[in-house]
Amino acid sequence: MLKRGFEGIHNQSNEKTMKQTELQKLRQQINRVDEQILKLLNSRASLAHRIGAIKREFTDQVYFPGREEQIFERLENLNRGLFPLDSIKPVFREIISACRSLERPLKVSYFGPEATFTNLAAVRQFGHKTQFLPETGIKDVFERVERGDADYGVVPVENSTEGVVSHTMDMFLGSNLKICAEIILEIHQCLLSRVKSMDQIKRVYAHYQALAQTRTWLRRNLPGVPVLDAASTSESAKLAAAHKNSAAIASAYAGEFYGLKILADRIEDQRNNFTRFLVIGKQSVERTGKDLTMVMFSLKDRPGALFNSLQSFSRRKINLTKIESRPLKGRAWEYVFFVEMEGHVQDRKISDALKNLEKRSVFVRVLGSFPKTRRVAQEVLV
Repeated sequence: MLKRGFEGIHNQSNEKTMKQTELQKLRQQINRVDEQILKLLNSRASLAHRIGAIKREFTDQVYFPGREEQIFERLENLNRGLFPLDSIKPVFREIISACRSLERPLKVSYFGPEATFTNLAAVRQFGHKTQFLPETGIKDVFERVERGDADYGVVPVENSTEGVVSHTMDMFLGSNLKICAEIILEIHQCLLSRVKSMDQIKRVYAHYQALAQTRTWLRRNLPGVPVLDAASTSESAKLAAAHKNSAAIASAYAGEFYGLKILADRIEDQRNNFTRFLVIGKQSVERTGKDLTMVMFSLKDRPGALFNSLQSFSRRKINLTKIESRPLKGRAWEYVFFVEMEGHVQDRKISDALKNLEKRSVFVRVLGSFPKTRRVAQEVLV
């Protein structure tokens, strides 16, 4: 009996030793693979540096959203292994950002402050090797890019729950900036605090949009707890960090930024909660074949004017993905229309439709053609 017991222990020890040896060999292989990846990253950086030197002879532009989307799509289509498909874009976004910085630092202004969802969207689009410039208002983002103090700006344009951001749309009425890209971010609201449990919370700080997205959850889980207004989700987290027995409704990213714990995750009332952001700049974007175009126009006040203008697109089988109207400033009962469609302004049917629209309109302005986003950016900690 004792002999069989010793043999069993001996066999277990041998098996453990073999597994440890195998584990050590696998880790050594990973080290060699990591070294190969690092070598290839430096090779890519060298090629990017050479491309940058050539480009500087005819342009100072270093960001090409169409080209980047094509890279992501190509790599995703090539993926045949165990590496998660939804991780390819975030990983290569950072590789491209690092290589792009070798040409020159990219300056991106965004509707701040830090740790807001707009900040998160900007990081998702441009990567960490970017100089991010927070602004207190959407107007300030437009003005900084117009002055040339920033290469691009990132502003929110609509939320799937709360609708269009009117201030962003109105800014295009007086700006010559173009839409260069779109970012669609899945929004998850969290209850953040320094306390250990929800029964210790005496007040909640929330931006009005975050409150609108979580009102039912708050009523069910924190009845009677006062909700105080904050200027942004980031400000909510900052206030919760500074005041005892306080909580905030904000992103996990804001919680990490201000050192708060997540007491409850995904507390938004509507699970399909997305916010769309626009990247604005001075340059037009190259055609990719999977593009969107947004135009702004105003019509003469006559019966059937809008219906007749939209026929320009219908007859050419152009898919309109959005139409919005905004009042013209200083002109009572006159409106400007924003129409988004599938296709690029360089496409023959798009350009023909716009020429026809010009004949029926007071003015027509193309706000930009840009790559259509294929994947929703997930909110993950960075």
